[in-house]
Amino acid sequence: MSKKINEIHAGDAFELKQSVGKYAPFFYAGASGDFNPIHIDVDFAKMVGLGGNILQGLCTMAYAARANVEFADDPGALKRIKVRFSAPVRPDDKVIVQGTVTAVEGGKATTQFVAVNQKGEEVISMATAELELDE
Repeated sequence: MSKKINEIHAGDAFELKQSVGKYAPFFYAGASGDFNPIHIDVDFAKMVGLGGNILQGLCTMAYAARANVEFADDPGALKRIKVRFSAPVRPDDKVIVQGTVTAVEGGKATTQFVAVNQKGEEVISMATAELELDE
């Protein structure tokens, strides 16, 4: 059951931990159609200086979206999301999305969040989302 807007307050925090499987870039390529070789060809990704294949950025953003949606308990609540990709995510990484509600007004909650990998490196920064919930 989704949260009501009066159940959310500025300062509320949320977190999502996501393990990135070895084959996540391949699965996401199949689902999204993003078969760029930097995602699915380890040798090519090494050749262009990435050190190995990397996860599609939109998959990383989907983890951030999921963190907001799970906080709201309603996938329809997410109305807007904006992120800056700061660093690549690699297979076998652990992604931790940490967010805070910064404002609640007019049936909408605004969140700010970041995502870091297991080394504490930001992979998503300067990120915000807008959640719209019933009263």
